[in-house]
Amino acid sequence: MFQDAARAAGLAPVRVVPWREVLRGRAEFRPEEWVRLDSPGEEPEVDRMLRDVDDPARVEGTARWYERFVTAAREVSTAVAAAGAVPLDDPVDLAVFFDKRLCHGVLRTAGVPVPDSPTSGSGAPVVRGWDDVRALAAGAGLRRMFVKPAHGSSASGVLAVETAGGGRVHATTSVERDARGRLFNSLRVRRYTTEREVADLVDALAPDGLHIERWLPKASQQGRATDLRVVVTAGRATHVVVRTSRHPMTNLHLGGARGDLAAARAAVEAAGGDWSGALDVCERTARCFPGSLRVGVDLLPVRGWRRFAVGEANAFGDLLPGLTGLPGSGAEGRDTYAAQVAAVRERWAARSPTPHDRNRPRPKDQRRVRPHERGTTHDRAVV
Repeated sequence: MFQDAARAAGLAPVRVVPWREVLRGRAEFRPEEWVRLDSPGEEPEVDRMLRDVDDPARVEGTARWYERFVTAAREVSTAVAAAGAVPLDDPVDLAVFFDKRLCHGVLRTAGVPVPDSPTSGSGAPVVRGWDDVRALAAGAGLRRMFVKPAHGSSASGVLAVETAGGGRVHATTSVERDARGRLFNSLRVRRYTTEREVADLVDALAPDGLHIERWLPKASQQGRATDLRVVVTAGRATHVVVRTSRHPMTNLHLGGARGDLAAARAAVEAAGGDWSGALDVCERTARCFPGSLRVGVDLLPVRGWRRFAVGEANAFGDLLPGLTGLPGSGAEGRDTYAAQVAAVRERWAARSPTPHDRNRPRPKDQRRVRPHERGTTHDRAVV
């Protein structure tokens, strides 16, 4: 889809640099290329190189994945700078995006509304297992919480935990265990109903790092829990998709479905809420990551549609096929990829740098690249 967007804009074909070549130290870049990183997921060989697991459906290994991915992103950034190319992603931002504890702390410090969490920020306590979860939750007054792998994505390993009197503990999750105790992602969401079962899952997940946050009561649409994925492109909220589900995780691959955006906006306005203010929350989130061209924000409407909180900020949250831009966003009629191509061209085509400019160091938010017009031979590189 990004290739299609570049082609439609009259640009030369995108040059793809496979992640496996990056991880083997073989990636090369060229002067004046725009270099955009994309997700290293969905490729078993790359997953093995990042996590050392024998099956892509396995949950474990996310701490190893994080260390290797962040290192690779830094190496790409160094190679891009040495080649005189232009990065569209910042490895510092990526290191925060993919650590939920760090990301939560950055957003909270910036005044972005987020769910309460006892594991927020770089100084958060280490969660060694279920006993720590129980103690931290009790100290923070949490009876309903999400327990998330610190470096997970796509709801992998996430547990929606409910506690009640008499020691009752339930958890809803897509995680399943095999007879050997290994954890796997499943497309079927299931419910564990004893504390021992929940404790075993948490203890197995804890070595990779865990983040805990309050489970906010979400607003609903047609009786289904509802949240919003908002893509912010070059600082502006350009695309919104409503996600609904019969269980706490609204991810589309777990049975979630797209909801009605017009109905969601009408519900906000009918409740006396501020739709533009909700989008502003997402733009404030993106401002915490100034080196990133696009940010996918999971915006949680609290029950009643008057208040919002940010559940996640995602580096690679723009895969929304068929979705075009919001009215007034500047991305009308464009999908998320076409909006990014247009934003890059607008940002760096303001002027053509002189040779002196190109050789002079600049802060990352002031770098310029000569515009790539129709018919040139310059490529854009996507890792």
